[in-house]
Amino acid sequence: MTATPTVPADIRSAAALSTTTGDNVFSAALMSDIRERFHHVEECPFTGPRVFFENAGGSLTLKSVVKRSAEIASLPDNDHRDNDASRAISRIIASGRTAMATLFGAQEGVIFGGETGTECLFRVIRAAAGAAPAGGSIVACELEHPATYDATAQWAGRTGREWLTVGFNTRTGRVTAEEYRQVVRPDTRIATILHTSPVTGMAQDVADITAAIRGIAPDCYIIVDGIQHAPHGALDVSSYGVDAYAVSLYKTFCPFNDGYAWVSPRLSTVDHDRLAGKPADAWELGSRDPAAWAGAEQMVDYLEWLGSQFTEATTPRERLQAAGTAMHAQETALVRRLIEGNESVTGLKDLPGVTLIGEADSPWREGVVSFCVEGRDALDVVARLGERGIRVHARKDDAYSGNILRPLGLPSVSRVSLAHYNTVAEVDACLTALKVILAG
Repeated sequence: MTATPTVPADIRSAAALSTTTGDNVFSAALMSDIRERFHHVEECPFTGPRVFFENAGGSLTLKSVVKRSAEIASLPDNDHRDNDASRAISRIIASGRTAMATLFGAQEGVIFGGETGTECLFRVIRAAAGAAPAGGSIVACELEHPATYDATAQWAGRTGREWLTVGFNTRTGRVTAEEYRQVVRPDTRIATILHTSPVTGMAQDVADITAAIRGIAPDCYIIVDGIQHAPHGALDVSSYGVDAYAVSLYKTFCPFNDGYAWVSPRLSTVDHDRLAGKPADAWELGSRDPAAWAGAEQMVDYLEWLGSQFTEATTPRERLQAAGTAMHAQETALVRRLIEGNESVTGLKDLPGVTLIGEADSPWREGVVSFCVEGRDALDVVARLGERGIRVHARKDDAYSGNILRPLGLPSVSRVSLAHYNTVAEVDACLTALKVILAG
């Protein structure tokens, strides 16, 4: 029998929680309400009914985001004009920026939108490389996405600095402050951190790693890729002690559009690409898409609503924190079912030939379980699951995942990526299908 999911104390007594042992953390009524707010929950318009476990490649999209974005996208007006429509556009952008500041937990600094989260990270790394004293080193971790791993390598080479890499623990699938301490030097100018890995599924202790870096290189610019973490828990950049943090909202219940970054006060005013007549802390180049900001605000509104189901607090920030805690609790229950199964369905850890990436019982896992099957191509496993209506993905030794898979000694892995709107029934369907595939 699978153990009852561990529910954080601050939401344990909420009426929105399920009372069924081993089931979804959310009540049936709340889960129904949540799923009704998203497009294409149970059916793909191209292939028909399916279970969506490809959230790390892009989450389901909120209906409210699509509706509001379309409304604003139809408007021809730009901001900074002397007419009422333009002033309305300016208010929409400002309101969206405020909502994103609340999501980030930012009390100071600058938030800007860019082409993608990856583009935002390349920009802030480029700016930090130009602003830091000459010489020294730039540090990245082998666990990172190319958004920071490649950017740091390129800008180390372009600025004549040594590029140092931190290894990660291939058994746990994550990296700790101690591993950073072994690589960071007093002359380290920039260090990057991946908050959560989209391959291993493991989160890092950003504040702990930051403290370790600052203990050796106090003035180092520390830049965090939060793209995979954002849909799985609350953000709190004011507590991390870092200089930049980026997200991509296509992973956080919005369409494919802008990425967003927060930069600290000291990084916000360094020399960077900007129009000469703009303030020193202006990072956006050209007119921004007000529809994207409007959609972002709708996403934050949804998270506030979700949090309100678990707390009596009334401030947006407290509700966002409650939402993050609740999402994590639901996903933890789903991951546990996926890995352990129960008396009716065999979990991943007990399926023949299956090897999990990362420890089965790790408390650091955030919604992603990657695995390999002895004698089976991961891409074939994904295709076979797809034939049975289970949409998952394979990560392989390519431009996106090669630096992570090579230390693991694997050419590819199959990845099941969950979100808070997924259910235990969907997990069971995935496990049932996989058992049939592996028996064939």
